[in-house]
Amino acid sequence: MNGSNRIAEIYRRIHRDGRYEVFVTLRAQADVEADYAAALATGGPLARMVLAVKDNVDVEGLPTTAACPGYEYHPSVDAEAVAALRAAGATVIGKTNLDQFATGLVGTRSPYGAVRDSRRPEYVSGGSSSGSAVAVAMGYADIAIGTDTAGSGRVPAALQGIVGVKPTIGTVSTAGVVPACASYDCVTVFAADVDTANRAMTVMGSTGSRPWPAATPLAAAPDAVLAAPVDLPGLSPAWREAFEAAVERAVAGGLRVERIDITDFLDAARLLYDGALVAERFSAVGEFVVHAGDAAGLDPTVASIVRAARDHPAHQFAADLALLRDVKASTAAQLTGFAGLLVPTVPMHPTIVDVLADPVGVNSRMGTYTNFCNLLDMCAVAVPAVETSDGAQFGVTVCAPAGHDAVALDLAARLSGEGSPRPWNAGSAGAVELAVFGAHLRGQPLERELIALDARWEGEVRTAPEYRLTALDTVPPKPGLIRDPLGGRSIRGEKWLLTPAALGRFLAALPAPMTLGVVALSDGTQIVGFSCEPSAAAAATPLLVDSWLDRDTAGLSPAR
Repeated sequence: MNGSNRIAEIYRRIHRDGRYEVFVTLRAQADVEADYAAALATGGPLARMVLAVKDNVDVEGLPTTAACPGYEYHPSVDAEAVAALRAAGATVIGKTNLDQFATGLVGTRSPYGAVRDSRRPEYVSGGSSSGSAVAVAMGYADIAIGTDTAGSGRVPAALQGIVGVKPTIGTVSTAGVVPACASYDCVTVFAADVDTANRAMTVMGSTGSRPWPAATPLAAAPDAVLAAPVDLPGLSPAWREAFEAAVERAVAGGLRVERIDITDFLDAARLLYDGALVAERFSAVGEFVVHAGDAAGLDPTVASIVRAARDHPAHQFAADLALLRDVKASTAAQLTGFAGLLVPTVPMHPTIVDVLADPVGVNSRMGTYTNFCNLLDMCAVAVPAVETSDGAQFGVTVCAPAGHDAVALDLAARLSGEGSPRPWNAGSAGAVELAVFGAHLRGQPLERELIALDARWEGEVRTAPEYRLTALDTVPPKPGLIRDPLGGRSIRGEKWLLTPAALGRFLAALPAPMTLGVVALSDGTQIVGFSCEPSAAAAATPLLVDSWLDRDTAGLSPAR
């Protein structure tokens, strides 16, 4: 399907479905077709991607309303995350509906209409990034930008059966985003699968200002241990059954799961709205809400929340920050030794009628398993799990400590049955490729050293046809890679990805006569890889095998 036909098909689908509440601003079809064609011609990693943008994130040439008509303004530049995606070839189709000022987890708090569930229109979509999630779920966009303060980039992902990536705070720029609680706001991405979401995050991740730790992990161990709640407050029997099924799949996939008490996490979740930290919402848009007239289109529930946020005294705000510091310490201690925390993304899927009957209570319960994440400075990836016996789409979220975004992504991909892509933050974290040939290969005695460095296995490689292996006189036995342009051959090995700090630790612990140097690969590229000291190579015995993996059939027999 060519570009023009593809965009035309998307617009036919939108008009056929009559789901106009998904967008606040839908661009003219001809303009989108022209931009899409230009992107295809120019190229770029996202050149075939249609992008929907939550309407609290600026797009040059389109109004930003934050779902409040009276708040509308016209930005002269893109938000930094949008600019990065467009530069990579993504084409914006429009601005999506949301819970006004990103205040809500239900998707109904908007004068542009309640955004309905993509499969069951009598149910809520989840929010606040409601339109963005539904746009992806219904095929109107390949990727969509959301924002997340209390779960807005994860709750609608779960209810719509798609993927939501919430990065570590500060690793994606929030410049050009209408703030909700500026200290905890994140720009997120929605996509139908982990790989597509990761591709978008790779681009957006270049915009962040928060540096990655020197010891940034790039993968979870094959037998990583996940924490999971021992109790599941708010879940019906059908939803408990769905969560346990997700746990069983994790165990069947080689992960280990241990139960913990998450009371401290739930206590932190309540701090966001039940305490003084909500005062940040007044700081963001409070003056506008207080002085706006009836024609502004304020949602009454949102307006009441924002107005009430100004009444918290400074001493209460300071006390809640101190309490939050204590809770951060206790929850971090609880997760010591765990790769991440596996939780249900939401505890239920309410109908629109349910929310109308109890707008605050239902919304509060929706954030049970999401509100704590940003407050505790964690990253998270939400993925679909199963359909429950009552017909809802059920999703789970992997939460991990700040900077462990690659671990959360890796685990979420494995839980969803997808291959784990190279993590989006690998480039920003300065990841280095390393070629190994010998006892560090997967399944071999020293693989554990790479796993302990949180390195990521990237697949098999072959050297250029100018190397040979020798049997070194070491304990345990190791093969040494020697460059031999005249008598060499192509040797099989593996490529791993690790941070410079991890590579430094690895090299520092490398015993003689092993060393690291530049290895030429069969595809013409060069890579850091194993070799051995010339003196050891001269005294070593040549091997007949082209890979340490062949030793079981060829042994360490010397050439004759």
